[in-house]
Amino acid sequence: MTGPKLTEQQVAFLLQPISGKRVRNLRGMSHLEAWDVRRQLIRIFGFDGFTVETVALDLVHDHVNPKYRKKNKAGEEYGPAYPAWTVVYRAQVRLTVKATDGRPLTVFEDAAAGDAINQPSVGDAHDLAMKTALSQALKRCAVNLGDQFGLSLYNDGSQDAVVMRSLAYMGDPVPEADDAPVKPEQAPPGEDDDTPPPSSPPPPAPAPASAPTAVPDPAPAQQRPGAMPPAGANERQTALDAMWDAARAVNFADGLPAQFVSAFGHPIDQGTAAEFRQARDLMTGSAAA
Repeated sequence: MTGPKLTEQQVAFLLQPISGKRVRNLRGMSHLEAWDVRRQLIRIFGFDGFTVETVALDLVHDHVNPKYRKKNKAGEEYGPAYPAWTVVYRAQVRLTVKATDGRPLTVFEDAAAGDAINQPSVGDAHDLAMKTALSQALKRCAVNLGDQFGLSLYNDGSQDAVVMRSLAYMGDPVPEADDAPVKPEQAPPGEDDDTPPPSSPPPPAPAPASAPTAVPDPAPAQQRPGAMPPAGANERQTALDAMWDAARAVNFADGLPAQFVSAFGHPIDQGTAAEFRQARDLMTGSAAA
């Protein structure tokens, strides 16, 4: 029984670099906002394609300063004193991602702490600290899904893709009808040659008139001018042309050969139609805003 898996479109989207429009900066640190992480989960996996569970939510610390006063930028206190609450929570969250058929695909679990400092309301302090802890824990779970969830930002805030490929989704594809030529010995009798069906008796050999001098064939049939191309050649060439057109459209033609070897483990001239189409889709796909 085949296990659950991501679709080709989901994999291609996850391998794209993150859009700079989604990245926020706080005190010199690049990060994603929790609402944006949920939006991206919905976009890629669907409204019912994931679940977020609170495994644990614990109060770590709470404290009230009964005579707290606000401070200006110079550190000088001003205004009347009031009770100020500081609260810290620790949250543990489990993120389950599902395949399109609803079966669980993978599970991530992580934890984080969140605080609320010097809040005038004890209720607001607890609420803010809990939400912060839960949001941070969710983001830490989601980062296991790669660049679309901020993995590259850990690389000094870089927005360039750091995953780019995954061997789990680069196995030998099932040959398509146009990708794999039919071997002559496997061709149905009578379709690609003049071999009669096995059940028919072979025709009598004609009497030789004179033994002609054997002339060696200068090249295989598929290389002779006017000969029929091997099965799948037209489809492969079409996919190859489309990949190069996509590379030129995004000004990536010079870098394509090296990137193709990095992604598929062999040069372009050894690629298949399926690989050419995957490379084209990665270049023409647009990162989500």
